[in-house]
Amino acid sequence: MDRLNGPPRLMIVSDLDFTMVDHEDPENLSLLRFNALWEAYYRHDSLLVYSTGRSPTIYKQLRNEKPLLTPDITIMSVGTEIAYGEPMVPDYDWEQHLNLNWDRDIITQETAKFPQLIPQSGTEQRPHKVSFFLEKPNSLEVIKALSESLEKHKLDVKIIYSHGTALDVLPKGADKGQALAYLQRKFKANGRVPLSSLVCGDSGNDAELFTVPDVYGVMVGNAQEELLQWCAENARNNPNIIHSTERCASGIIQAIGKFSIGPNVSPRDVKDWGKCRVNVLSPGYEVVKFYLLYERWRRAEVEKSDQILQNLKSSFYPLGTFVHPSGTEQPMSKCKDMMERLYGDKQGKQYCIWLDRVSTSQIGSDAWLVKFDKWESTGEERHCCLTTVLLNTKQAEEGFTWMHIHQTWLDGLETKPRIVWFL
Repeated sequence: MDRLNGPPRLMIVSDLDFTMVDHEDPENLSLLRFNALWEAYYRHDSLLVYSTGRSPTIYKQLRNEKPLLTPDITIMSVGTEIAYGEPMVPDYDWEQHLNLNWDRDIITQETAKFPQLIPQSGTEQRPHKVSFFLEKPNSLEVIKALSESLEKHKLDVKIIYSHGTALDVLPKGADKGQALAYLQRKFKANGRVPLSSLVCGDSGNDAELFTVPDVYGVMVGNAQEELLQWCAENARNNPNIIHSTERCASGIIQAIGKFSIGPNVSPRDVKDWGKCRVNVLSPGYEVVKFYLLYERWRRAEVEKSDQILQNLKSSFYPLGTFVHPSGTEQPMSKCKDMMERLYGDKQGKQYCIWLDRVSTSQIGSDAWLVKFDKWESTGEERHCCLTTVLLNTKQAEEGFTWMHIHQTWLDGLETKPRIVWFL
């Protein structure tokens, strides 16, 4: 929140597995569409919140496997843990709140009496979450008996069953919805209540998100029956909750348009930027657009034309410099020649680029400094560098001129010598 000057324009609160991330989409197309939309239009004045049943350990694993953006806030372990920013600073006040009338030892003893409950891995057993696998045919009987057993100990707990396989025992005051309500109270106390909020989910452990007041909600197109049934019973007449026709992140984009809460055309959906005009001068949109063109160029998905090369040449200030993350420098005037040689070198390969943490600052009447993490992946190989770009409008009749580019490897994410890294 510290990076924003006022209330967020939009806050998106999204589950991860089969909501933001489509595990049946090996090329991550819907997620990459969302990434481009968020970094081009929303990152500078909005909040991205992930709300997941995953523990911190397997949440980090997912981030290493999928092109997920860095969230502002992460709600994990079915709402029992809240962390802030890239360093994931824990919210200790929330932890103290959940300690009230919670006894993990008693819960462990009582659940051990049910052989149908198969403990999940050690990483998923958290201070305020005890987790099991439970087959669906046994679920109703076991949940009823376990609830009665725990009630005898007068503990304030709840049982959440989701995906037809996972059972979690949590403090009564914890779930994804109550974690979000807690954050909203903090925002209100600081005068930072988001102007619009959109919650997104696909399964039973997302249901409580849709009970939070004053939010829009989207059940993605692939939502499970347990969530659809809950909505039919509890939110049938709520016009602010929809079931999208699109899967996963594409359903989130669809909901942004449905509720008219902001731009919903991802730059990845634009085929000809010459015919697509942005209403405001946007440095964030500029860098996203350029790297999408760069990706398509290397994949040979755009024509190798003199016009594109000329436009590229006119975008780069001839006297500017490009500093490669290895530390070598070259004149910007050589970028066009290098681009021409790289045409189609990634054709037929699972190659993609995405930008993360795009931040812009106006440093003059016609100059902007733009910083972001630039990621490239080919198959399972991923590399990333911190990129700083100086943009100028005075040099260009229309749009931006790239005056200077400086890149630095992020730790452990540098390329191997055989891999071409450019811009």
